[in-house]
Amino acid sequence: MTYQALQPSDKLLLGPGPASVEPAILRAASLNVLGYLDPEFVTIMDETMELLRAVFRTSNELTLVVPGTGMAGMEAAVYNTVEPGDKVVVAVNGFFGERIATIAERAGGEVTVVRYPWGQAVDPSDLVKVVREVRPAILACVHAETSTGVLQPMAEITRMAREYDCLLLVDAVTSLGGCPLEIDKWGIDACYSGSQKCVGALPGLAPLTLGPRARAKLAARRTPVASWYLDLTLIEKYWTGNPRAYHHTAPVNLIYPIREALRMALDEGLENRWARHLLNARALRAGLRGLGLGLYSEDDVMLPPLTPVLIPDGVEDAKVRTAMLNEFGIEIGGGLGDAKGKIWRIGLMGYGSQRRHVLLVLTALEQLLLRFGHRAEAGAGVAAAGAMYDAAAKAGS
Repeated sequence: MTYQALQPSDKLLLGPGPASVEPAILRAASLNVLGYLDPEFVTIMDETMELLRAVFRTSNELTLVVPGTGMAGMEAAVYNTVEPGDKVVVAVNGFFGERIATIAERAGGEVTVVRYPWGQAVDPSDLVKVVREVRPAILACVHAETSTGVLQPMAEITRMAREYDCLLLVDAVTSLGGCPLEIDKWGIDACYSGSQKCVGALPGLAPLTLGPRARAKLAARRTPVASWYLDLTLIEKYWTGNPRAYHHTAPVNLIYPIREALRMALDEGLENRWARHLLNARALRAGLRGLGLGLYSEDDVMLPPLTPVLIPDGVEDAKVRTAMLNEFGIEIGGGLGDAKGKIWRIGLMGYGSQRRHVLLVLTALEQLLLRFGHRAEAGAGVAAAGAMYDAAAKAGS
């Protein structure tokens, strides 16, 4: 068999991740490879940590990227903070909260899961009763639940963690870079994310930060971290040691793009970036409602970078997504877990969060819905989105 030179198609990725990437960030991945201990690369590592602290809004010294996707970040955060026998409470309102609970159990934790309906936020008044009774060492939740499009309000949960003296571990895979996240101000002890969503880089890295309380627990462990590869006591010596100590061969050409993505996020200004994601989300949702579609989550807790759309009766999930990809070159996501077959997930993340992308996906979706039997007024979606943009422009003038 003869294989041709690789040339992937040009697609617009508007699903739950990975997101489409700024061309300049793609170019950064093609720069010259450096050795993992080359002084020039060590400088790039230092710059990446500085930039990441600024985007995480933290002064935590242990702020770096671990090799692997957001799931590697989840495992690193859990395995380094949970010891066998530790009591762990996990607030679950979607697919990824369940995964935190599973990993905490594998780490040997005595896990108590507090479940909430998918599409709703965690209720702190209910959660605090469990925390008061269990008195866990770790309290974990998902800030931005990608499976349901819910953005969890954090103020009461962070107060709860301080009142009952437990570490707060937070999944921010979809929120970092796309909506407000304040590690130090909110008092989050351990937090991880992914490089491929609102951060705007390529898949394959997991930003992670540990605060002083989490580091103190890590230093006082009675047992080794269950994962050697994700043991932060070893990874830290590679990223911050003097001299640097070899732990693994760093994915050099993935670190270049995340360094550039973080730099570009700060150049834009985090508040401006959050506002951009929110405006485009509001315009998209106005357009979806203009097409007669409902949304899975309530507006006051809906995640700006990801919109969960209820699939209308009589319309087949896979047919629409397949036609969207094949005919328009646009990828949107289907549901996971309890929401499988019930929703589409449309992501506007990083470079993907643009007005033109909102109008493109609404135009494509309208055509496909009409074809597959959903009644909608022609042009209503784009008109509603346009009206939202016009109103925002007038408010800002």
